[in-house]
Amino acid sequence: MTARTLVSDYLDALERGDVPAVLALFHPEATVHSPLYGPVPAAEFYPRLLADTSRSTLHLRGVTQGERLIGVWFRFDWTLPSGAEAGFECVDMLELDDQGLITALRIFYDTSTNRMAFERETGGSWRPRE
Repeated sequence: MTARTLVSDYLDALERGDVPAVLALFHPEATVHSPLYGPVPAAEFYPRLLADTSRSTLHLRGVTQGERLIGVWFRFDWTLPSGAEAGFECVDMLELDDQGLITALRIFYDTSTNRMAFERETGGSWRPRE
């Protein structure tokens, strides 16, 4: 799979809210490092993110590729369940294994534009649900 195909599949599945399609791109033990959620296993991160999302639209800005590293720059127009807008520009760095599966994803963005809405919506910073 090419970097562009992987990125396209990832952003498309994320925008549709298709957790199985997103997780099919990840190694089973992959971790997502998020400025709002912290480091979380991918299998926990995506269901939680999508539970905190009523709508999302993603706009790809660019892709860069190294040997086992892909950088994805995009606009995430994120709407929380209350209808509050919490969009942001970000860069996701995808670390890949030999099979082309994502082993780690690191999300980089300035949370000052959405942290207050996110914390109001979730009751503070993210904590695993009991």
